[in-house]
Amino acid sequence: QLQLVESGGGLVQPGGSLRLSCAASGFTSNNYAIGWFRQAPGKEREGVSCISASSVYTDYADSVKGRFTISRDNVKNTVYLQMNNLKPEDTAIYYCAAARICSRLSRNYNTWGQGTQVTVSS
Repeated sequence: QLQLVESGGGLVQPGGSLRLSCAASGFTSNNYAIGWFRQAPGKEREGVSCISASSVYTDYADSVKGRFTISRDNVKNTVYLQMNNLKPEDTAIYYCAAARICSRLSRNYNTWGQGTQVTVSS
């Protein structure tokens, strides 16, 4: 069965860094685009970043551009989201998902992970 599992979330101070992992099983993740999404309390789900199946193309929300980096390890069948210079506004549950194409629109994704909590607070 297709499955994505996020990990790496936690509590970090403003300005700190975290690296989230999205591990795929039941399929080879480099045959799919992978997106990262987040949802904070009281806010709608936001598309944070995506990476194409080939890893040639990446996209980022303006709010994270220059701070977050998405990457793929084909050997480990894992996609990462490196988050630097974290801000309290980044606090959310982060989800990864698989789709045919790279998109930050959640409706394009059929397979989702369970989410991992990221809290940025002093």
